Amino acid sequence: MSKTSSPAAETRTGSQGSSQSWLRQSHERLILSLLRSNGPTAKADIARITGLSAQSASVITRRLEEDGLIERGTPIRGKVGQPSIPLRLAPEGALFYGLKIGRRSTDLLLVDFFGQTIDGAHRTHRYPDPENTLNFVQSAVADLNGRLTQSRRDAISGMGISLPGYLWEWAETIGEPMDKMAAWRHRDIRADIDQVFDFPVFLQNDASCACGAELVFGQPDYPREFLYFYIGYFVGGGLVLNNQLFTGPTGNAGALGPMPVSIRGQSVQQLIEIASLSGLEQSIVNAGGNGQILWESNENWSIDPQVLSRWLDQAAEGLAYAIVASCSLIDFERVVIDGWLPRPLLGDLVQLTAKKLNQFELAGLIPPQITQGTIGADARSVGAASLPLSQRFMISQRG
Repeated sequence: MSKTSSPAAETRTGSQGSSQSWLRQSHERLILSLLRSNGPTAKADIARITGLSAQSASVITRRLEEDGLIERGTPIRGKVGQPSIPLRLAPEGALFYGLKIGRRSTDLLLVDFFGQTIDGAHRTHRYPDPENTLNFVQSAVADLNGRLTQSRRDAISGMGISLPGYLWEWAETIGEPMDKMAAWRHRDIRADIDQVFDFPVFLQNDASCACGAELVFGQPDYPREFLYFYIGYFVGGGLVLNNQLFTGPTGNAGALGPMPVSIRGQSVQQLIEIASLSGLEQSIVNAGGNGQILWESNENWSIDPQVLSRWLDQAAEGLAYAIVASCSLIDFERVVIDGWLPRPLLGDLVQLTAKKLNQFELAGLIPPQITQGTIGADARSVGAASLPLSQRFMISQRG
C-alpha cells in the first residue's frame, strides 16, 4: 500500500469527497478496532455495538472484505432462520515492518495483523550507527521482500521504528567514544528511511513501543491501568492509563530507568544501573566470560550461576522498589515485566520481584499483581510494527 492510501482503499478526492472519505475511514477504523477487541462478530452485532445503521455496517464491511482486511468465519447455525456469519480480521490483510534499533543489536520483523512474526532479520554490533542502520534496513527489506509472494508484498502497509531516547548520551556507558554516537543527535533516521520506501514510516521510544505491543497484541483482560517494564540493555517502561499508552508531551513518560531506587547496603542509584542487562553483561565480562552471548540470542544463555543469581537478586529488588514508588502515585492493579531474556529466566525474575515486593512496608497500598509479558523478547520490534497498524487501521490505543 502506498503512503497516500486510506485504510481500505485509495482516498477519493474533492471537497465533499474528502469529508465523506474521512467519515468512511473513521467508520472503517471503528469496525476494525471492534473486530480486534471482540474477535469474530456478526454483521448485525457490529451495527448494534458501533451504533451504525444496518445498511452502513453492511456497506463498510463489504468494502473491507473486498479490500482483504476482513474475512468471513464459519457460519453459526441457530434453531431458525439463516445461519449467522461472523466477520473477523484477515491475518494477512495488512502486513507491517517493525525495526528495533538497540545499543547492541538491530532487528527487523515482518508481522501480520495479529502481531505474529512472518519473517525477520537480526544483526549485532558494538554500537549503533545511523548509516549502517540505514544500509541494514534497505538490505534486509530487499531480502525479506524477495521471499514473499506478490500478494504479501502488496499488503505491506508501513514500518515502525523503535529507538532509544537520547541515544547519543549513552556512548560512555556502552563503551564507545562520544564522537561515534554523536551522529544520532542530528540524524532523523525516520525521515531517512521514509525516503527509501513507498510506505509510511513512524517512530517511537523503544520502551514505549514494547509497552504498546503488550497493549495492542497482549491479553484482552488487562486492567485499564497497568505499569510496564522492559528489561533490555537498559531497563525502560511504559504507562497505560485508561486503556491508552500515555507518553506525555515529550514522548518520555514512563521512562522508568532514571527512577532513584535504594538497594539494601548500597547508596541510592538509578534503576537503570541495577536492573539492566548492561549490568549483567559487565558482570559476565568481569568474571572472565563473554558478554556478547547476551545479544546473539535471547535463548539458552550459559552464564556463571553465581553471576546470574547476584544480578537477579538486585534487579528484582530494584524493580520492587520502583513498583512501590509508582503505585504510590497511581493505583496500578497490575505490573507487567518483559524483556530480552530467556522465558524461564524472565519467569524467575517476575517471581523474585513479587517476593521482594512483599518484603516492603505496604500499609496504605494495595499490592499489584505482577505478571510476565506475553510478547517476549521481540516486544520492541513488534511494538514498532504496531505503530503503522494503529495509525492507519485502528481507533488508536497509542499515546
